[in-house]
Parts: sequence; structure tokens; C-alpha cells
Amino acid sequence: MSLHGKTALVTGGARGIGFATVQRLLREGARCVIWDRDQAAIDVATANLADAGEVTSDTVELAKPESVEAAAGQALGRHGQIDILVNNPGIAGINKKLWECTPQEWRDVMEIDLFGVFLCCRALVPGMIEAGWGRIVNVASIAGKEGNPMASHYSAAKAGVIGLTKSLGKELVDKGVICNCITPAVIETPMLDQVSDAHRDYMISKIPLARLGKAAEVAALVAWLSSEDCSFSTGAVFDISGGRATY
Repeated sequence: MSLHGKTALVTGGARGIGFATVQRLLREGARCVIWDRDQAAIDVATANLADAGEVTSDTVELAKPESVEAAAGQALGRHGQIDILVNNPGIAGINKKLWECTPQEWRDVMEIDLFGVFLCCRALVPGMIEAGWGRIVNVASIAGKEGNPMASHYSAAKAGVIGLTKSLGKELVDKGVICNCITPAVIETPMLDQVSDAHRDYMISKIPLARLGKAAEVAALVAWLSSEDCSFSTGAVFDISGGRATY
């Protein structure tokens, strides 16, 4: 598997699954663009990647169309083409029952975790179509398939990402662009700091392998889905859940 000559853009790429994905894609030979809203985290990430390969970055608010469009213009201006888009936005949101969430708490998660995926695809898919080649990997969650209690906003957003992937994959079948998504179970990343210990324990209790997943394990799957080797799967959902998924 080689990604030499390809340019990959990873949202939420400054930490967690996104950072591990950037590391793996660089190792496979790709140039990488990190999008994140936290400039301090970007600075740390790019410093840590200084010897790993070609990395550029933009500070982006994924829920704001004007921010995504401006960053897309900057990235395309630098690189000419984005070949691989890894949509890895992720906030877990507060752990509450649905009826206890405020509208804003619910909306905040939906806008970043789902609307942000739409905005990034909208900005970058036309260039892939024009080039006649592209790979899109959307990071959903096992919560989008099963629904986690105390996380209705996150579960609904990730279910939306699955539906978006299936639809977009079908729309692109004759364009040379492949779109798939992955559904990780709980992965050992800084996002776990956003959830309660009880919610973390609940998620681990559902995993037959009885452990947290590792970001590097997810990144390996993303790398394959970003490559020429993935050529007969599109609009598909790939589980990486330690045995939790039942379909």
C-alpha cells in the first residue's frame, strides 16, 4: 500500500484518531493537511510531525460554512488537489438523558459531528470529481449503529454520518471517487476526557475484547480505505469495535 503523490486532508487532525491517522498516512507517503479549531493543538501536532513528512495546517471551525470554504480555498491553493478526505470531527457532548439536554447542547454536537462532515464534503468533493479520483473516509461510531444512552446527540449525529456516507457513496459511483465510513467503539483518545467515568465504563463493558481500542488501530483501517487497494467498497460501513458490532 502506497500513498505517494497523494494529498490527504484530515479534520480534527491535531489529536486522537485524527493525529494517529496523519502519522499513518505520512508513513504511507502522503502529504497531509491538518484541519482543527485549536491552533495550540495544531502547533504541538506539527512540531511532533516535523520529521515525519510534509504537513500543512489550517485553523477551521467545521460548523461554519464560511470557515470551511476559506480553509478549503487555502488548502487547494497550496496543494492544487485534495485526493483523500478523512472526516474526523468529534465532540462527545455532555452526558445527559435526551430530555435533559438543552437545545444548544444538542445542536453543538450535531453541527460539528454531522453538519461539519457535510460542509467538508461539499467543499472538496467537486475537486475530486474533476480529477476523476478520490477517497473519502468518514469517522462515525458504533453509537451511530446501536445508540448509546446518555448520548442521544452523539448517537444521532453519527447515525447521520452513516446515512450520509451511504448516500454520497452511491452518488459518486461513476466519478472515480470512493466514500466509506468506519464505526469505532470507544478508542483511547483525549475525547474520553469529555465523558463521565460511568459512561466510559458502560462503553467498555459492551466490548467483547474488554479493552479500549487504540488510535493506531483505527488509523491502519483508514489508511487502507484511503488507498488504491480499496477499490470495490463504497458507501460501506467498516466496524472496528472489538467485537461489539452485531451487524
